[in-house]
Amino acid sequence: MATVVLFGVFTWIVGSSMFNVTQKIRYFVQPWVSRRVISGTPTVLQIQKYEHGLLDAFFSGLSCVVSVPFYTGFLPLLFWSGHGKLARQMTLLMAFCDYSGNCIKDVVSAPRPKSPPVRILTATKDEKENALEYGLPSSHTLNTICLSGYLLHYIFSCYENIDAFYEVAAITFVCLFVGLIGLGKIYLGMHSLIDILGGLILGLMILAFWLHVHEYIDNFVILGKNVTSFWIALSFLLLFAYPTPQHPTPSFEFHTAFTGVALGIVTGVQQTYYQFHHENVPRVFTPDLRITAFVGRILIGIPTILLVKFCSKALAKWILPITASALGIPVRSSSYVTALTGSSAVKKSNEVKQTGGYLQKMFFRWQESYDVDTGIRVLQYAGLAWSVVDLVPSLFSQINL
Repeated sequence: MATVVLFGVFTWIVGSSMFNVTQKIRYFVQPWVSRRVISGTPTVLQIQKYEHGLLDAFFSGLSCVVSVPFYTGFLPLLFWSGHGKLARQMTLLMAFCDYSGNCIKDVVSAPRPKSPPVRILTATKDEKENALEYGLPSSHTLNTICLSGYLLHYIFSCYENIDAFYEVAAITFVCLFVGLIGLGKIYLGMHSLIDILGGLILGLMILAFWLHVHEYIDNFVILGKNVTSFWIALSFLLLFAYPTPQHPTPSFEFHTAFTGVALGIVTGVQQTYYQFHHENVPRVFTPDLRITAFVGRILIGIPTILLVKFCSKALAKWILPITASALGIPVRSSSYVTALTGSSAVKKSNEVKQTGGYLQKMFFRWQESYDVDTGIRVLQYAGLAWSVVDLVPSLFSQINL
């Protein structure tokens, strides 16, 4: 089965590149979506008539709570709290959502609401980077539906005797939360109604698909054979199986980062499942893992994974250029390796960091050089994720946390 998956991805890369599938889909879909974005501008303006400082702060804060940086910080806490299955499933689901949503964004290359007349409010650096992406679908809506929906499924599966009232209350809360996320993205001027609907529909489709396959994926990760080699090959192919947008965006960066995270998580869990991640490990709020011990885990774990992230990036910046040189592969760097950042590369990186990062071009078109930052980013985040599930739990066991 693993071989079939790899062969299917490779076939898709070859076929889509030879027949220009991305351009053909964009030719038919982009005008239709763009018209909906333009026709939806009055709706955005109508919502923004209720502009108020408190609403600005509320929706900006809500947007940060469901952002990728938040999930990146939240998911390690799930691993360290003893909910290993939930943590690895939500990590892999997040990576799948990120890949699917960003692929569609860059295939369609549909604009966000035009400013002016729409007011766009970006309170953080992350939101400013998000604003450089294309609009359809709304990643915040997509991610919120999938992760909230899977969390509900996990809770209902673990606690089968939950009262019906609490089930209805939980589902109602999630629906309200998703609605506020969508409304907030329109209020902030980041998305039009078609983007929110696209994120809603795609999110429900991905969630339904994941609920059918998540047990098979989890069993493969923890019990399968050649898991690490398969996931390395899959991660490599997924870097190629990414569409080239009409104009460069940061979406490919986000994809490469979460591809690295998924690789690190799978590699670490597969090696240490019976030590740190089986179903009988101590869980927080139980006598075996009290809240004080969990706080200690956080105080030790967070600085450790940040240190590993820094060291992984430094090591990758040193190893990858040397390896590429030894293999005769010409490389450049958009921003990470100063010695490889030429004047032309600097000019391109002012537009977006990874103009040359759409790797499927390596198979079919000649390029003068290739952006080494893609590989550095993957290794950096793979190292961070590996430390979450392997290195840091090893430290916990050594100091009895």
